[in-house]
Amino acid sequence: MLQLRYSRRDLRFNFPARTSRGALAEHTAYYLHLQHQERPQVVGVGEAAPLAGLSPDFRPDFEATLAEFVREFNGRQLQELRPTEALELVAPEWPALRFALETATLDWQQGGQQRLYDNAFSRGEAGVPINGLVWMGDAGFMRQQIEQKLADGYTCLKLKIGGLDFATELAILAEIRALAGPERLTLRVDANGAFSPAEALPKLEQLARFQLHSIEQPIQAGQWRELAALCQTSPVPIALDEELIGLTDPQQQQALLDSIQPAYLILKPTLLGGLQAARHWMQLAEAQGIGWWLTSALESNVGLNAISQLAGSFATPGFPQGLGTGQLYHNNISSPLYIRGGYLHYSSQATWEMPG
Repeated sequence: MLQLRYSRRDLRFNFPARTSRGALAEHTAYYLHLQHQERPQVVGVGEAAPLAGLSPDFRPDFEATLAEFVREFNGRQLQELRPTEALELVAPEWPALRFALETATLDWQQGGQQRLYDNAFSRGEAGVPINGLVWMGDAGFMRQQIEQKLADGYTCLKLKIGGLDFATELAILAEIRALAGPERLTLRVDANGAFSPAEALPKLEQLARFQLHSIEQPIQAGQWRELAALCQTSPVPIALDEELIGLTDPQQQQALLDSIQPAYLILKPTLLGGLQAARHWMQLAEAQGIGWWLTSALESNVGLNAISQLAGSFATPGFPQGLGTGQLYHNNISSPLYIRGGYLHYSSQATWEMPG
Protein backbone atom coordinates (compact mmCIF):
# COMPACT_ATOMS: atom_id res chain seq x y z
CA MET A 1 0.00 0.00 0.00
CA LEU A 2 1.24 3.49 -0.86
CA GLN A 3 1.94 5.80 2.06
CA LEU A 4 2.35 9.57 2.03
CA ARG A 5 3.82 11.88 4.63
CA TYR A 6 5.10 15.44 4.62
CA SER A 7 7.94 17.44 6.14
CA ARG A 8 8.65 21.15 6.34
CA ARG A 9 11.68 23.40 5.99
CA ASP A 10 11.79 27.17 6.54
CA LEU A 11 14.27 28.37 3.93
CA ARG A 12 16.30 31.43 4.93
CA PHE A 13 17.45 33.87 2.25
CA ASN A 14 21.05 35.02 2.03
CA PHE A 15 19.65 38.55 1.65
CA PRO A 16 16.17 40.13 1.65
CA ALA A 17 14.76 39.12 -1.75
CA ARG A 18 12.98 42.24 -2.99
CA THR A 19 10.38 42.53 -5.73
CA SER A 20 7.89 45.29 -6.45
CA ARG A 21 5.57 43.44 -4.03
CA GLY A 22 7.97 43.72 -1.09
CA ALA A 23 10.88 41.83 0.48
CA LEU A 24 11.14 38.21 1.59
CA ALA A 25 13.48 36.99 4.34
CA GLU A 26 12.12 33.45 4.66
CA HIS A 27 10.23 31.01 2.45
CA THR A 28 8.53 27.83 3.68
CA ALA A 29 8.76 24.63 1.66
CA TYR A 30 6.78 21.46 2.33
CA TYR A 31 7.93 18.09 1.00
CA LEU A 32 5.73 15.12 0.16
CA HIS A 33 7.36 11.72 0.67
CA LEU A 34 5.73 8.82 -1.21
CA GLN A 35 6.64 5.16 -0.69
CA HIS A 36 5.12 1.69 -0.85
CA GLN A 37 4.99 -0.48 2.26
CA GLU A 38 6.56 -3.37 0.36
CA ARG A 39 9.44 -1.22 -0.98
CA PRO A 40 10.10 1.31 1.80
CA GLN A 41 13.62 2.04 0.52
CA VAL A 42 12.18 3.74 -2.60
CA VAL A 43 10.88 7.19 -1.68
CA GLY A 44 9.58 9.74 -4.16
CA VAL A 45 9.90 13.36 -3.04
CA GLY A 46 8.09 16.45 -4.32
CA GLU A 47 8.06 20.06 -3.14
CA ALA A 48 5.14 22.36 -2.40
CA ALA A 49 6.36 25.90 -1.70
CA PRO A 50 3.53 28.42 -2.23
CA LEU A 51 4.91 31.88 -2.87
CA ALA A 52 3.72 34.87 -0.85
CA GLY A 53 1.81 37.39 -2.93
CA LEU A 54 1.54 35.14 -5.99
CA SER A 55 0.49 31.56 -5.29
CA PRO A 56 -3.27 30.93 -5.16
CA ASP A 57 -2.60 28.45 -2.37
CA PHE A 58 -0.44 30.73 -0.21
CA ARG A 59 -2.98 30.67 2.62
CA PRO A 60 -2.90 30.40 6.42
CA ASP A 61 -4.57 27.01 6.21
CA PHE A 62 -2.13 25.49 3.70
CA GLU A 63 -0.36 23.21 6.17
CA ALA A 64 -3.66 22.10 7.73
CA THR A 65 -4.99 21.34 4.25
CA LEU A 66 -1.80 19.46 3.42
CA ALA A 67 -2.05 17.38 6.59
CA GLU A 68 -5.68 16.53 5.84
CA PHE A 69 -4.79 15.62 2.25
CA VAL A 70 -2.07 13.24 3.48
CA ARG A 71 -4.55 11.60 5.88
CA GLU A 72 -7.14 11.16 3.11
CA PHE A 73 -4.53 9.84 0.67
CA ASN A 74 -3.39 7.17 3.10
CA GLY A 75 -7.01 6.21 3.69
CA ARG A 76 -7.40 5.35 0.01
CA GLN A 77 -5.05 2.34 0.39
CA LEU A 78 -3.66 2.72 -3.12
CA GLN A 79 -1.33 0.08 -4.55
CA GLU A 80 -0.25 2.02 -7.64
CA LEU A 81 -0.30 5.65 -8.76
CA ARG A 82 0.60 7.39 -12.00
CA PRO A 83 1.35 11.14 -12.25
CA THR A 84 -1.85 11.78 -14.24
CA GLU A 85 -3.86 9.97 -11.55
CA ALA A 86 -2.08 11.94 -8.84
CA LEU A 87 -3.21 15.21 -10.40
CA GLU A 88 -6.83 14.07 -10.22
CA LEU A 89 -6.54 13.86 -6.42
CA VAL A 90 -5.80 17.59 -5.97
CA ALA A 91 -8.11 20.45 -6.96
CA PRO A 92 -6.68 23.04 -9.40
CA GLU A 93 -6.84 25.81 -6.78
CA TRP A 94 -3.92 24.10 -4.98
CA PRO A 95 -1.21 24.34 -7.70
CA ALA A 96 1.82 23.94 -5.42
CA LEU A 97 0.33 20.81 -3.88
CA ARG A 98 -0.42 19.42 -7.36
CA PHE A 99 3.19 20.05 -8.36
CA ALA A 100 4.47 18.29 -5.24
CA LEU A 101 2.30 15.18 -5.60
CA GLU A 102 2.95 14.92 -9.34
CA THR A 103 6.73 15.11 -8.92
CA ALA A 104 6.76 12.79 -5.88
CA THR A 105 4.81 10.23 -7.91
CA LEU A 106 7.09 10.59 -10.92
CA ASP A 107 10.17 10.30 -8.70
CA TRP A 108 8.75 7.19 -6.98
CA GLN A 109 8.03 5.59 -10.34
CA GLN A 110 11.63 6.23 -11.43
CA GLY A 111 13.15 4.67 -8.31
CA GLY A 112 13.35 7.59 -5.88
CA GLN A 113 16.63 9.04 -7.18
CA GLN A 114 15.30 12.49 -8.16
CA ARG A 115 15.84 11.57 -11.83
CA LEU A 116 12.40 12.46 -13.18
CA TYR A 117 13.31 12.59 -16.87
CA ASP A 118 16.00 10.77 -18.82
CA ASN A 119 17.80 13.47 -20.79
CA ALA A 120 21.27 14.91 -21.28
CA PHE A 121 20.78 17.28 -18.34
CA SER A 122 19.68 14.64 -15.82
CA ARG A 123 22.49 12.33 -16.97
CA GLY A 124 25.03 15.08 -16.29
CA GLU A 125 26.03 15.30 -19.94
CA ALA A 126 24.86 18.84 -20.76
CA GLY A 127 23.91 21.98 -18.88
CA VAL A 128 20.85 24.19 -19.32
CA PRO A 129 21.62 27.88 -20.06
CA ILE A 130 20.06 30.22 -17.51
CA ASN A 131 19.66 33.95 -17.03
CA GLY A 132 21.53 35.52 -14.15
CA LEU A 133 18.95 37.06 -11.81
CA VAL A 134 19.66 40.55 -10.48
CA TRP A 135 17.50 41.31 -7.47
CA MET A 136 16.04 44.66 -6.53
CA GLY A 137 17.89 46.72 -3.97
CA ASP A 138 19.67 50.03 -3.82
CA ALA A 139 21.68 50.98 -6.87
CA GLY A 140 24.97 49.86 -5.31
CA PHE A 141 23.62 46.41 -4.46
CA MET A 142 22.26 45.94 -7.97
CA ARG A 143 25.55 47.06 -9.55
CA GLN A 144 27.44 44.62 -7.34
CA GLN A 145 25.24 41.74 -8.49
CA ILE A 146 25.61 42.73 -12.15
CA GLU A 147 29.39 42.87 -11.96
CA GLN A 148 29.48 39.45 -10.29
CA LYS A 149 27.15 37.87 -12.86
CA LEU A 150 29.23 39.20 -15.75
CA ALA A 151 32.40 37.94 -14.07
CA ASP A 152 30.73 34.53 -13.65
CA GLY A 153 30.25 34.25 -17.40
CA TYR A 154 26.53 34.87 -17.83
CA THR A 155 25.44 35.94 -21.31
CA CYS A 156 21.85 36.68 -20.24
CA LEU A 157 20.79 38.82 -17.28
CA LYS A 158 17.33 39.42 -15.88
CA LEU A 159 16.74 42.53 -13.77
CA LYS A 160 13.84 43.11 -11.44
CA ILE A 161 12.60 46.67 -12.01
CA GLY A 162 9.83 48.78 -10.54
CA GLY A 163 11.26 48.99 -7.04
CA LEU A 164 13.57 51.98 -7.54
CA ASP A 165 13.08 55.37 -9.07
CA PHE A 166 12.69 54.76 -12.81
CA ALA A 167 15.48 57.18 -13.69
CA THR A 168 17.86 55.21 -11.46
CA GLU A 169 16.84 51.97 -13.16
CA LEU A 170 17.46 53.51 -16.58
CA ALA A 171 20.91 54.63 -15.43
CA ILE A 172 21.73 51.08 -14.26
CA LEU A 173 20.67 49.68 -17.63
CA ALA A 174 22.82 52.29 -19.38
CA GLU A 175 25.81 51.21 -17.28
CA ILE A 176 25.25 47.58 -18.23
CA ARG A 177 25.05 48.41 -21.91
CA ALA A 178 28.24 50.46 -21.63
CA LEU A 179 29.94 47.31 -20.35
CA ALA A 180 28.32 44.82 -22.71
CA GLY A 181 26.36 45.41 -25.89
CA PRO A 182 23.48 43.24 -27.11
CA GLU A 183 25.83 41.08 -29.17
CA ARG A 184 27.53 39.98 -25.93
CA LEU A 185 24.74 40.19 -23.35
CA THR A 186 21.00 39.52 -23.55
CA LEU A 187 18.98 41.67 -21.14
CA ARG A 188 15.56 40.78 -19.75
CA VAL A 189 13.60 42.88 -17.26
CA ASP A 190 10.70 41.95 -14.99
CA ALA A 191 8.35 44.66 -13.80
CA ASN A 192 6.04 42.36 -11.78
CA GLY A 193 3.10 44.56 -12.83
CA ALA A 194 4.68 47.73 -11.44
CA PHE A 195 3.57 50.08 -14.29
CA SER A 196 0.13 51.59 -14.62
CA PRO A 197 -1.53 51.17 -18.04
CA ALA A 198 -1.21 54.89 -18.67
CA GLU A 199 2.54 55.07 -18.01
CA ALA A 200 3.50 51.67 -19.44
CA LEU A 201 4.03 52.60 -23.10
CA PRO A 202 6.12 55.76 -22.41
CA LYS A 203 8.31 53.73 -20.04
CA LEU A 204 8.65 50.91 -22.56
CA GLU A 205 9.73 53.43 -25.19
CA GLN A 206 12.50 54.61 -22.85
CA LEU A 207 13.53 51.01 -22.09
CA ALA A 208 13.68 50.12 -25.77
CA ARG A 209 16.93 52.00 -26.33
CA PHE A 210 18.75 49.33 -24.34
CA GLN A 211 17.73 46.65 -26.87
CA LEU A 212 16.04 44.44 -24.32
CA HIS A 213 15.08 40.86 -25.07
CA SER A 214 11.75 41.20 -23.26
CA ILE A 215 9.85 42.62 -20.31
CA GLU A 216 7.76 40.44 -18.03
CA GLN A 217 4.31 41.58 -16.96
CA PRO A 218 4.64 45.37 -17.34
CA ILE A 219 1.13 45.96 -15.91
CA GLN A 220 -0.86 44.08 -13.30
CA ALA A 221 -2.66 40.90 -14.32
CA GLY A 222 -6.32 40.88 -15.26
CA GLN A 223 -6.27 43.84 -17.67
CA TRP A 224 -6.56 41.88 -20.89
CA ARG A 225 -7.70 44.74 -23.10
CA GLU A 226 -4.95 47.09 -21.95
CA LEU A 227 -2.31 44.37 -22.17
CA ALA A 228 -3.42 43.36 -25.67
CA ALA A 229 -3.08 46.95 -26.84
CA LEU A 230 0.33 47.18 -25.21
CA CYS A 231 1.53 44.00 -26.91
CA GLN A 232 0.55 45.48 -30.27
CA THR A 233 2.42 48.76 -29.73
CA SER A 234 5.31 48.02 -27.35
CA PRO A 235 8.83 48.39 -28.80
CA VAL A 236 9.93 45.78 -26.22
CA PRO A 237 8.55 42.21 -26.56
CA ILE A 238 6.17 41.41 -23.69
CA ALA A 239 6.15 38.17 -21.70
CA LEU A 240 3.20 37.05 -19.57
CA ASP A 241 3.89 35.78 -16.06
CA GLU A 242 1.33 36.61 -13.36
CA GLU A 243 -1.33 36.66 -16.10
CA LEU A 244 -1.21 32.85 -16.28
CA ILE A 245 -1.62 32.18 -12.55
CA GLY A 246 -4.98 30.74 -11.55
CA LEU A 247 -6.09 30.31 -15.15
CA THR A 248 -6.75 26.56 -15.24
CA ASP A 249 -9.64 26.24 -17.71
CA PRO A 250 -8.24 25.25 -21.15
CA GLN A 251 -10.75 27.43 -23.01
CA GLN A 252 -9.83 30.46 -20.92
CA GLN A 253 -6.14 29.74 -21.47
CA GLN A 254 -6.68 29.71 -25.22
CA ALA A 255 -8.80 32.85 -25.01
CA LEU A 256 -6.00 34.63 -23.13
CA LEU A 257 -3.45 33.90 -25.84
CA ASP A 258 -5.89 34.72 -28.65
CA SER A 259 -6.77 38.03 -27.03
CA ILE A 260 -3.36 39.29 -25.89
CA GLN A 261 -0.96 37.63 -28.37
CA PRO A 262 2.18 38.08 -26.26
CA ALA A 263 5.70 37.42 -27.47
CA TYR A 264 6.53 35.01 -24.63
CA LEU A 265 5.11 33.04 -21.71
CA ILE A 266 6.90 32.56 -18.38
CA LEU A 267 6.08 29.10 -17.01
CA LYS A 268 6.36 28.40 -13.28
CA PRO A 269 5.09 24.90 -12.40
CA THR A 270 4.65 25.72 -8.70
CA LEU A 271 2.20 28.47 -9.64
CA LEU A 272 0.57 26.77 -12.63
CA GLY A 273 -0.16 23.36 -11.11
CA GLY A 274 2.77 21.16 -12.02
CA LEU A 275 4.80 19.77 -14.88
CA GLN A 276 1.90 18.68 -17.07
CA ALA A 277 0.23 22.06 -16.58
CA ALA A 278 3.42 23.73 -17.81
CA ARG A 279 3.58 21.32 -20.75
CA HIS A 280 0.04 22.27 -21.73
CA TRP A 281 0.97 25.97 -21.80
CA MET A 282 4.04 25.10 -23.89
CA GLN A 283 1.87 23.34 -26.46
CA LEU A 284 -0.63 26.22 -26.62
CA ALA A 285 2.21 28.71 -27.07
CA GLU A 286 4.01 26.71 -29.73
CA ALA A 287 0.79 26.30 -31.74
CA GLN A 288 0.63 30.11 -32.01
CA GLY A 289 4.30 30.84 -32.51
CA ILE A 290 4.68 32.24 -28.98
CA GLY A 291 7.99 31.67 -27.23
CA TRP A 292 8.30 30.44 -23.65
CA TRP A 293 10.79 29.66 -20.94
CA LEU A 294 10.60 27.90 -17.60
CA THR A 295 11.28 29.72 -14.37
CA SER A 296 11.62 28.58 -10.80
CA ALA A 297 9.56 30.35 -8.13
CA LEU A 298 11.98 30.37 -5.19
CA GLU A 299 11.71 26.62 -4.61
CA SER A 300 14.50 24.75 -2.86
CA ASN A 301 16.68 22.45 -4.91
CA VAL A 302 14.01 19.71 -4.94
CA GLY A 303 11.52 21.82 -6.91
CA LEU A 304 14.28 23.47 -8.93
CA ASN A 305 15.55 20.06 -9.99
CA ALA A 306 12.14 18.97 -11.27
CA ILE A 307 11.70 22.14 -13.33
CA SER A 308 15.25 21.94 -14.65
CA GLN A 309 14.76 18.38 -15.82
CA LEU A 310 11.55 19.42 -17.57
CA ALA A 311 13.60 22.13 -19.32
CA GLY A 312 16.21 19.52 -20.22
CA SER A 313 13.55 17.59 -22.12
CA PHE A 314 11.54 20.34 -23.81
CA ALA A 315 13.31 23.73 -23.82
CA THR A 316 14.79 25.14 -27.01
CA PRO A 317 18.53 24.33 -26.97
CA GLY A 318 20.64 27.37 -26.14
CA PHE A 319 17.67 29.47 -24.97
CA PRO A 320 18.24 30.68 -21.37
CA GLN A 321 15.76 29.52 -18.75
CA GLY A 322 15.02 31.19 -15.41
CA LEU A 323 16.54 28.53 -13.15
CA GLY A 324 19.23 30.28 -11.14
CA THR A 325 17.53 30.53 -7.73
CA GLY A 326 19.16 27.55 -6.02
CA GLN A 327 21.88 29.69 -4.41
CA LEU A 328 19.49 31.99 -2.54
CA TYR A 329 19.28 30.13 0.77
CA HIS A 330 21.49 29.51 3.79
CA ASN A 331 19.85 26.12 4.36
CA ASN A 332 18.91 24.79 0.94
CA ILE A 333 18.72 21.04 0.29
CA SER A 334 22.19 19.81 -0.72
CA SER A 335 21.95 18.48 -4.26
CA PRO A 336 23.90 17.64 -7.43
CA LEU A 337 22.82 20.94 -9.00
CA TYR A 338 25.49 23.57 -9.62
CA ILE A 339 26.02 26.62 -11.84
CA ARG A 340 29.06 27.21 -14.02
CA GLY A 341 29.54 29.80 -16.74
CA GLY A 342 25.86 30.72 -16.92
CA TYR A 343 24.70 27.09 -17.19
CA LEU A 344 22.87 24.96 -14.63
CA HIS A 345 24.37 21.47 -14.39
CA TYR A 346 23.48 18.17 -12.72
CA SER A 347 26.51 16.29 -11.42
CA SER A 348 26.23 12.55 -11.95
CA GLN A 349 28.81 12.07 -9.15
CA ALA A 350 27.10 14.08 -6.38
CA THR A 351 24.33 12.88 -4.08
CA TRP A 352 21.12 14.28 -2.63
CA GLU A 353 20.41 15.26 0.94
CA MET A 354 16.75 14.30 1.11
CA PRO A 355 14.54 16.49 3.35
CA GLY A 356 12.64 15.19 6.32
